[in-house]
Amino acid sequence: MTSSPTARALLLGVAATLVQLTMVIAFAWPATQIEPRDVPLVVAGPQSAAVAQQLEQRQPGAFDIEERADEAAARQALADREAYGAIVTTPAGPRVIVASAASPLVSQQLTQVAQQMAGVKTVPVQDVVAADADDPRGSGFGAMALPLVMSGIAGAVLLTLLIPSVPGRLTGTITFAVLGGLATAGLAQGWLSILPGSYLAVSGVMALTILAVTGTVAGIAAAIGRAGIGLGALTFLLLGNPLSAATSAPELLPEPWGMIGQLLPPGAAVSLLRSVAFFDGANAGGPLTVLLAWAAAALALFGIGALRSRRPQEAEPADRREPALAS
Repeated sequence: MTSSPTARALLLGVAATLVQLTMVIAFAWPATQIEPRDVPLVVAGPQSAAVAQQLEQRQPGAFDIEERADEAAARQALADREAYGAIVTTPAGPRVIVASAASPLVSQQLTQVAQQMAGVKTVPVQDVVAADADDPRGSGFGAMALPLVMSGIAGAVLLTLLIPSVPGRLTGTITFAVLGGLATAGLAQGWLSILPGSYLAVSGVMALTILAVTGTVAGIAAAIGRAGIGLGALTFLLLGNPLSAATSAPELLPEPWGMIGQLLPPGAAVSLLRSVAFFDGANAGGPLTVLLAWAAAALALFGIGALRSRRPQEAEPADRREPALAS
């Protein structure tokens, strides 16, 4: 029995409301849960053990503290992306060393913690790996994640709806990844000036991100049908983007969500871009592996889709073919 237009309209209204609530929760909830959780931090200097103990007493579980021999070793830990910041004890009081390019928000929080510990309004702060001078708060960098995801999903939708053949969709995906990576990197480094580093390296990260997002969504659609568009889009948009930690850091999100975010293309792309643009590729292995795995999965899905599209033709029985005319 078919439902009436009024009933269908009511059901669509309920469904739209549920989608809206889900999107609000997905985007707003992580932002309300931002606080340090095992944030890698280095302490150095003659009173480093006392500082570590004091930090743990003030904020249990907030920092994953490692002691280093001296200030030089602390600086190296920041340059290698092994820590977000360092507190160096001196006879004149604590000094804070940060790498704001890794996370401006963590740098601010660390400075506030050092001020509270020292009981003064200001403490000396040195930024050894700073964010781009034209984007000191990292807001422009953080704003890049959502457009990359949405444009990647949009590309997958257009390719799926407009290109009938699976090989054609794969060709379009690779073309989009290469040209989109080159163009987006040029925009970010040129006109917007929010990303330093090698243009080829940055464009490579952008291209790999587009391939992972667009390829996966279009690949799922090729493998299981157009319903795959919704599955892939919701995964990347409602999970990947809010959990990417583009404006914060994975360690500021509740677990396991911070870790999950880094296993999805948006979070891995953000981490890899930070490493390539600001830290000469330090600690890039993890996020690079994640993006390569998603890209490989996308290619495998296209392969499944190609086999799926051929199967009906190959399975057509001989007795259903057009019989030859009798002479």
